[in-house]
Amino acid sequence: MSAGLVHAVTRSCSAGNMTECGCDTSLQGTGTPTEGWHWGGCSDHIQYGTWFSRKFIDNAVQNMSSARGGDALLTMNQHNSEAGRQAIAKTMATDCRCHGVSGSCAVKTCWRTMASFEHVGNFLKERYEGSVQVLDRSKRKVRRKEKDQRRVPIGKDELIFLNKSPNYCLEDRRWGVVGTRGRRCNRTSVGPNGCNLLCCGRGYNTHVVRNVERCECKFVWCCYVRCRKCESMNDMHTCK
Repeated sequence: MSAGLVHAVTRSCSAGNMTECGCDTSLQGTGTPTEGWHWGGCSDHIQYGTWFSRKFIDNAVQNMSSARGGDALLTMNQHNSEAGRQAIAKTMATDCRCHGVSGSCAVKTCWRTMASFEHVGNFLKERYEGSVQVLDRSKRKVRRKEKDQRRVPIGKDELIFLNKSPNYCLEDRRWGVVGTRGRRCNRTSVGPNGCNLLCCGRGYNTHVVRNVERCECKFVWCCYVRCRKCESMNDMHTCK
C-alpha cells in the first residue's frame, strides 16, 4: 500500500496533475559532458511521493496498531511500510534520449524514472518470500527471532513478520481453515489453480465424469425447441 501510494503520487507529480509538486530538477545541469551526456528531462520526484506516503500512512498505521494493542505490531507495520517505499527507490532506472545529426547520439539527455508497478510488485513479492520473523517483544528495535541471527541487522528494504501464517494446505478448525483436500484442480495449469500448487505436493486423484447436456437445439414451428442429448466423458482432478 505504501509503495502504491508513492508510485501514484509521483506519477501525478511528473504528469503535472498536482500543484504541490512537479519533476525532480535537483540533477539537472549536472552530468559528465566529456562522456557525452547530462541530466535533464523530467525525473520522477519520488522524494515528494515518499514524504506524502509517510505522512498519510504512518499516522493511520500508528492509530490502527494502538487500537489493537502492542508496540511490536506498530513497529512491524511501520517497518514494512518503509520497506514498500524503499522498493520504489531501489527499482528506479535511468532513461536516456539521444541528440545529434541523423540520430548519431552525439549527446544524451538522461533522467531518473520509476519502474512499472508490476516490476515493483515482483520486487516486493521476492522480499515477501524471504521475509524475516522477528521477536514480538521488540518495542523500537527490531530483532530477528532466530537466536544465531539476532546480531545480523535487518535492512530497511526487508519485510518482517511476528507470527507464522496458518498452514492453509491442511484443515484446521481453530483458524477456520478448510484445507485443500478434495479441491478441484487443473492438471495442466502452472497458476494458483494448478494441481501441483493447490494440492501442496500431496498429489491428486483423477475421476472420469460423464456429462449429459442438451445440444444441437433447433426451433420447430410452431412453437417449441427440440434438442438432442449429448454425452461426453471428461477427466476431473481433485487434491488428495
